Amino acid sequence: MALVDFELDGHVAVVTMNDGENWFNPPFLVSLQQVMDAIEADTAATTLVVTSGHEKIFSNGIDLAWVAQRIESDLPAVKRLFYQLNRMFKRVLNFPLVTIAAINGHAFAGGAIFSCTFDFRFMRSDRGYFCLPAVDREFAFLPGMNALLERAIPPYLLHEMQITGGRFTAETLCAHHVIKAACPLDRLMEAAMALARQMDKKRETVAEIKKRRNGSIAHALDVDDVPYIESGQFIFLKP
Repeated sequence: MALVDFELDGHVAVVTMNDGENWFNPPFLVSLQQVMDAIEADTAATTLVVTSGHEKIFSNGIDLAWVAQRIESDLPAVKRLFYQLNRMFKRVLNFPLVTIAAINGHAFAGGAIFSCTFDFRFMRSDRGYFCLPAVDREFAFLPGMNALLERAIPPYLLHEMQITGGRFTAETLCAHHVIKAACPLDRLMEAAMALARQMDKKRETVAEIKKRRNGSIAHALDVDDVPYIESGQFIFLKP
């Protein structure tokens, strides 16, 4: 099974992330980019829905085990991972299709940030949390990450999420308009697909709207530096 694959349902491209907890490491990010490229180049799809093949987890974000194995011996590879991640975020952010995340389980750290690159989000209500635990890992969010979070989450709620590192339910996210709807698992894809089938918009128009709306976010992702790395830990941003 491919790390990431897709199938067409009319004008909707349905992408499934199949790599277990869908940690962000180079092979996974390459596979996701390749699928996005194939959908754009080889299909006439106008809407994208992304979900996970894992029964409990949408994505747990940056592959910390992968990083830990290399942080002392191959720091350039770790830095390249952050730039690769930024490129993936930007790719989804400005993808010329209407994009929908069907969050069918936990969205932690980079996985939560990833969900904020989509135009719309639906989330499973009966299991799974949205969490930004960076404060407990001594990691300060990069400017591009903050910009992505700010486009999807109200400032007062985002401040609480980042300072506490707490876990938030789909019901809370729905109440604050971070997601379109909180759904039981057996209705999640039905709800996401119902919206997706309505969103048969011209790619060129969608692309131009996103380009104009997301310019400052894309710029932040382009210029982001990586965090300080000391003694095998992420510390703070470079000045």
